[in-house]
Amino acid sequence: MTQDEQANEPLEFENRHPGKKQMRDEVIAGLMLSQKMIPAKYLYDEKGSILFDQICEVEEYYPTQTEMGILRDNIEEIAELAGPNCLLVEYGSGSGDKTRILLEHLVSPAGYVPIEISKEALLASAKRLTAAYPHICVLPVCADFSQPIKIPSSVNPAGKRLVFFPGSTIGNMLPEEATSFLKRCAKVCGPGGGMLIGVDLKKDTQLLEAAYNDSKGVSAAFALNVLDRFNRELDANFDPQKFGYHSAYNNLEGRIEMGIRSFADQIVKFGHDEIGFAKDEVMFTEFSHKFSLDQWREKANFAGFDITHVWTDAQQLFSVQYMTVQS
Repeated sequence: MTQDEQANEPLEFENRHPGKKQMRDEVIAGLMLSQKMIPAKYLYDEKGSILFDQICEVEEYYPTQTEMGILRDNIEEIAELAGPNCLLVEYGSGSGDKTRILLEHLVSPAGYVPIEISKEALLASAKRLTAAYPHICVLPVCADFSQPIKIPSSVNPAGKRLVFFPGSTIGNMLPEEATSFLKRCAKVCGPGGGMLIGVDLKKDTQLLEAAYNDSKGVSAAFALNVLDRFNRELDANFDPQKFGYHSAYNNLEGRIEMGIRSFADQIVKFGHDEIGFAKDEVMFTEFSHKFSLDQWREKANFAGFDITHVWTDAQQLFSVQYMTVQS
């Protein structure tokens, strides 16, 4: 069977995607807050996932290419730390481009578990990786990784579990959410397990703001796409012409704040519910927290991890860190 034929074969996966009722309840609850917020996970429908991949390719967005460079430059050491027969578990697997760097160097991995909330992105990536690495057992799970997830077992015996969490996704979480997530990851890793994580570092404000508000407008399109999704799936009536993209660095909180600004006083309907927006009011869609190396070490230690290896680029824009579960 050719790789193209393998890619077209039906792929079994676990579907724990939140239903429309859960999405509606969470969105309405967020929009009823005094500071309106949209759960960032709902940015990732099929189109949103494609737009995010495009963001990763724009010139201003340094995290993706910088992190991939760090992984390539240090992959031999990373593979040695992972050891033979590891079960690779990736949260927010996306397109799987960074995963390929690992899969090409890990020694006889027991399997690969990609976890992604966008079913379309998950299946497309899992099929490509299954075709490219037919010797690796791929066990995709469609789920919201902000909640506890039971990890499927590979048919092959695993030496240990390696949790892979690339990008600056950990920075998208509020501090308490990030701590809870890391504690769950420590349990997933188990004794002797490890976590390979991307951690974005504090840097010049101008560089940061350019990365999240690119000149091509892809970041804006990514955020505003959620309005079309809510209109389509939640019976809302957002007028996209009356909203615009907002992005700025909050120095006090150490984070980029992204959202959607209302251009006028207006009311948006969600079926029978109505949500009022004031002129210039912003509903936040995402945060992206940045860390110093010391801040991250303190956070990781509190969540039950010890940091054993830290790799950065020459400019120290970004870091990839290997953490082990505290004994």
